[in-house]
This record gives sequence, structure tokens and C-alpha cells, in this order.
Amino acid sequence: MSGKEFKAVKCPAEELSITNAVIVNENDFKDVSHIYVTCAGNAKFLFTVQPHSSIPPGKLGFNASHRKWAGIMLNADVMVQSARLNTRTQSIGTIVLEMDLWAKKGQQALTVDSDKAATEFSMSFGGRAFTVDEPLVFKYDKKLYAARVKEIEVLDYSAVSADGKMSGKPKMAEIGLLTGNSNIVFEKLEGSLLNFSGKSKGKSSHQSIINPDWDFSKLGIGGLDNEFSSIFRRAFASRVFPPDIIEQLGMKHVRGILLFGPPGTGKTLMARQIGKMLNAREPQIVNGPQILDKYVGESEANIRKLFAAAEEEEKRCGAASGLHIIIFDEIDAICKARGSVAGNTAVHDTVVNQLLTKLDGVEQLNNILVIGMTNRKDMIDEALTRPGRLEVQMEIGLPDEHGRVQILNIHTETMRNNNKLAPDVDLAELAALTKNFSGAEIEGLVRAASSTAMNRLIKATSTVVVDEDAIEKLLIKRSDFLQALANDIKPAFGSSKEELDKFLAQGIQTWGEPVTRVLTDGDLVTSQIKTSTQTPLITMLLEGPPGTGKTALAARIAKNSDLPFLKLCTPENMIGYTEAAKCQVIKKIFDDAYKSPLSCIIVDDIERLLDYVQVGPRFSNLVLQALLVLLKKNPPQGHRLLIIGTTSRKDVLNDLEMLSLFKTIAHVSSVSTGEQLLNVLDTSEAFSDRELQYVTSKVEGKRLFIGIKTLLTIIEMARQMDAGQRGEKLIELLQDVGAIEYS
Repeated sequence: MSGKEFKAVKCPAEELSITNAVIVNENDFKDVSHIYVTCAGNAKFLFTVQPHSSIPPGKLGFNASHRKWAGIMLNADVMVQSARLNTRTQSIGTIVLEMDLWAKKGQQALTVDSDKAATEFSMSFGGRAFTVDEPLVFKYDKKLYAARVKEIEVLDYSAVSADGKMSGKPKMAEIGLLTGNSNIVFEKLEGSLLNFSGKSKGKSSHQSIINPDWDFSKLGIGGLDNEFSSIFRRAFASRVFPPDIIEQLGMKHVRGILLFGPPGTGKTLMARQIGKMLNAREPQIVNGPQILDKYVGESEANIRKLFAAAEEEEKRCGAASGLHIIIFDEIDAICKARGSVAGNTAVHDTVVNQLLTKLDGVEQLNNILVIGMTNRKDMIDEALTRPGRLEVQMEIGLPDEHGRVQILNIHTETMRNNNKLAPDVDLAELAALTKNFSGAEIEGLVRAASSTAMNRLIKATSTVVVDEDAIEKLLIKRSDFLQALANDIKPAFGSSKEELDKFLAQGIQTWGEPVTRVLTDGDLVTSQIKTSTQTPLITMLLEGPPGTGKTALAARIAKNSDLPFLKLCTPENMIGYTEAAKCQVIKKIFDDAYKSPLSCIIVDDIERLLDYVQVGPRFSNLVLQALLVLLKKNPPQGHRLLIIGTTSRKDVLNDLEMLSLFKTIAHVSSVSTGEQLLNVLDTSEAFSDRELQYVTSKVEGKRLFIGIKTLLTIIEMARQMDAGQRGEKLIELLQDVGAIEYS
């Protein structure tokens, strides 16, 4: 881009200010990453640009530090030219940053781990251009810091040594490009309250494992920033250091990573991107079942072949050997717990043994990285997950709302760039609506919305006709996404709202204080599960006579909670199941709930789940023991679970030692007074005033006992009578079911 004039404005948001980039309109700077800004006095300043829709065309958003540094006045006109930095000659080898607290007032002395801060800085600002004396804003560990670039040393890879290898020649420079390989050194300003507990190492002449051209922003993965940072810290931090330092420490590199979690959460995609970000040999990607062979010894030979190249290079080059990456997709197919597979061939056992010896056997390899992926971590042999083998175990869970926004941005980027996304589409709104969606399901949602939009242009005739005049004007609208959400894409670990709706078909009759009290208690426990960090597991029991609407009340409490994960564990879905099968279904419901940060499970009609019958009495001890364990098992750290149980036999649960597991018990009453009965009748609008007076005269002073479900059924039956006769029929029906005595 040649010289062009833009107007300087404030950075539109705080989170954009701490990117230390100039915020630009996405249409103004296509395919431009860095710019030179010429201000008053003809001084040129280098900046990295970041497109954002909140900036209007023709304007540049600067944070306060950059405006002060470059002497840029608000609303001033500045001249802009594109800047191209050469990664071969301008990649930063070492950058020295002077750092202090952003807000000093009232602050006490603070110790910062410089090694972790350097890792965070590298992950946050990889690919950014920096200039000596440039002021920066840096957020680390939920605190803001002010930094200034003190020195920049770049590595010049343009020279080739006599043996044909590239070696970076260090030299001081005014500007440079931060890469994953850059060494970051922090120094505190004089008089600062900061102290550093770590010590960033100096310049290194060895070839770094991190690819200098690695750009985190272009990986195409959303919602996994923390997971990438954790893997970098655990698995690659040691490989950034020179081999002699590692030898002095007596360290061994991490040789295995296990990525586990629900299907569609990005495990395979993350493994591929790890291979791209490293200076390593071309990764070998193997599907687990491909290893298995029907011939004796061939499966083990297949494992040995995967490691052969790494073994040969380790013997030849020693510590200078390159990194060999082996990616096992569906590793549970070949690494099941030994002895768990039926049959006398034991082929699975020998495959596991062969892999164990290659990872951490007598002849250890230090130049391999094995990445395994699975949806079933519980099936993998435990010897494989001990330290020294697949020791870095990272759960790739469902993305949170921020992660879902990132994923939606990735999958709608092409639409936005080609102006095919309608202005009424709010990605933040869609992220809020896609609770418990995996990354793959969000991608499927975008595809489904696109299909819905395209179908609008297809005319339904005997032949398929496309309205070609409208093709160029095709836009993916908000209504397309909402239709796809309603009809096409449902999360595998989502809520059972549709199943709960059938219990709320007749609504909730608030016929008196007993109902109001139960709903109020329900609101309290849902508020507690959302806000309290002291109670990760909350259990509530709704108990009362049959037909009092306990399941409907539990469904209303769960639905009003608006928790991302709602599941119903009910005996009607387990008719004909064996005891073991019931236990597996119940356990899976709880396991799925543990994957969501906030979950609610309704355990309906507990005595029926237990197969309890009074004759005997008899019950399923296997199911009972499973529920006794699951009802008191805390969810994983950082996750919270609300369990709402319903029962008509509180005494049975007490005898089975289950009642004490419910910390909140709410009694659901029957309709027991004439006033409560009349409240229900008045709400139904099925009776005239004269009929209501007749009913009042018949129930006045009498004790009633009828569940709301039975009462609503009787009301609907009485409604079938002609007007004027409904009151008498209602009284007859109430007497027939024993709700009131005969006059």
C-alpha cells in the first residue's frame, strides 16, 4: 500500500488497547500486517495492525501509550505506508523489556515469575513488530504492566555456513519481529515495586525447536488458547534451551502428550498445528486401527517402523538430532488396558508393550514426541500415562463462550471478507446460544446456516431452478442461524430442554404457598450453584405423594436455571435394561455433566430407577450402589453440578441410606383445602361463577387430598360436559378418586 492519509482516533476498547496493535478497519488493510505511520515532524513509527469491525474505514485506533510515544493527536491526519519485515534478517533473537506496574498507587511489592511471563508474552505477541523505546501494555496473571522496549537483537539467517547450514548471526537493531523462538528478558525500572523470581536466558546459537515463522493467530483454532499455553509450558519449554543447559540440569524432554476429550473439540486439529509450529521432521500421522495386523508380530513391527527413523538419527547425530513427531489418532484402539480384550492371541497386549518400550524402554530416545488422541481415556492402559511416557495429559473440553466467539469468527471469516454475512448476525449472540457446542458442531452450524440461505434461492418446481439474479446478493442472515439451531444442529452434550418441555406441557399451577415455597427453594439452589465457589456439588430432593407434580417442578427449576447442561435421568428411558446397562447409562449422564462447567441432572422417580417394589421388598443393589457413589462424587475442579431428585417414597430412600445425600429436601404437597382447589379451578377457566359456587358449597369445611396431576385430568374430563353441569361432574369425579368424602 502506497502512502495514504488516515485519521487517528482512540482505541475502541480496553481489550484491544492491550494488544499493542493499531486497530484498523478490516477493509482498509487487506493482506497488510505492519505499517509505517508518519506523524508531525516527518518521524516514522512502525506498528502492527489488527483489523476489527468497531473501527470505521479511514481511521486508525491507537492506545494512549502509542499516541504519546509517537506524538499523535486525536483526530489528527497521519500518513500510512505498508511495511514488510523479512523474517530471515529481522526476526528477534533477544528483546529486553523494562517493566513496571501499570497502576502504582496503593500497590505493594510484587514478585513475577519472569519465565512464565516471557512465555505468556511470546504467546500473546508472536508475529508483532517492535521498536526500541516503544511503550507497551502487557496483561499477565490478571494484572496490567507497563513495559518499554530497551534493546532488540535480531538473528540474521541470510548467511549460510561452509557446511551448508543456516546459523543465525546476532546483531543489534532498532526494529524486529517477535517469533516463538525469541528470547524475552525482563528488567525492572528503577524504583519499581516489581521483583523477578526467574531469569530469562541469554542468546542461544542452537536451532530452536519453535518455528521462527510460526504465527499463533493463523492456526485456525479457536477456544484453545489456554490449552496451547499449557502444552507449550509443559512439553516444549525444555526444548527451547540449548542441549548443554538441559544436560547440566539432568533433565529429559517430554516425549509424550495425550489429548483427550469429547468428539469434535479439536484434538486432531491441535495435534496437526503442533506439528506445524515446530522445527521438526514431517509428522507421521497414524490412525490407531491401521497399526493392527492379522499376522502374528506384524502389529509390533508396525510400531517399530514408526520409530526407526528417530532411532537412526539419534545414533548418528546425538543431541543435534531433529525432533520426530508421531501422532496417534484414536490411540485407545491399540492401547487398551492389558488383559481387557477377550481372546487368546493377546495382540493388543503386545502392541502396548512394544509402544511402552519405545517411549521409555532400555534404549531411550530423546528426539521423539508422541501425541496420542482419544475420546476414551478410561480405556487406555495406565502404564502408558505415567511420567516418562504420555505424561502431559491435556483435556480438550467444550469451548466456553469466549472460545465459541473465536470459533465462529474463524468459520465465518471468509463470509465476512466477501460481504456474505448479513449485518444482523451477532456472533456474540450466537456464542451465547450455542452452549455445550463443540468446535465441530459450531462449524456444522455455520454450514447449516449457509445451506438454509442457499435454499431460499431455489424455486420448488418440477425441476430445480436457482434464482441466478439473487445469487450475487446472497447473504447469510441471523434467521438462517436461528433456523439451523432449531432444526439442524443439536449438541451431543447439550441440554434435554425438549424432553423437559413435555413435563411442562400443562404449565405450573401455582395454586398455593406450598408450590411457591418449592419454586423459591429451587431458585436459591440454582443461584447457589452459579455463584458459590464453596459448593461444587448441590443436591436437592423433591418428595411428596404420587401425582403432585414433582417432575414438572423439577423441570421448571432446571429450565429456569438456564444452565448450559441439563439432562434427565428417568426410568422411562431404561425400560427393559439390565442392572449393568442401567448403571452404564446413569454413569454416562454424570460423565457428560462433568464435561460442562455448569450442569444440572434431574434424577426422576428414584424408587423406580432402583426397581423398588414393596412386596419383599426388592430393589436393584447394583443401581443403588452406583447412585450412592455418584450423588456424593464432586465434579472435577472448576466444574459445578446441581442434582435434583424426585421420589414418592421418602421413607424408602431413608431406609436405603440415600436420603442423607440430599442436602436440601422440599416437600411437594397435594391440594388439601377448598381454597387451593378453587385457585386451580379459577385458573382453568372451565367453570362458570355458578358452578364455582356449587363446588365451594360441596368442599367447604372438608379436607381434600388430591395430586395436581390427577386434579388437572379430572378438570379436563369435567370440561367435556355441557356448561352448567361441570361443577356437579367435578364433585362426582373427586368423590370417585377419594379426594373428598361422599356427602
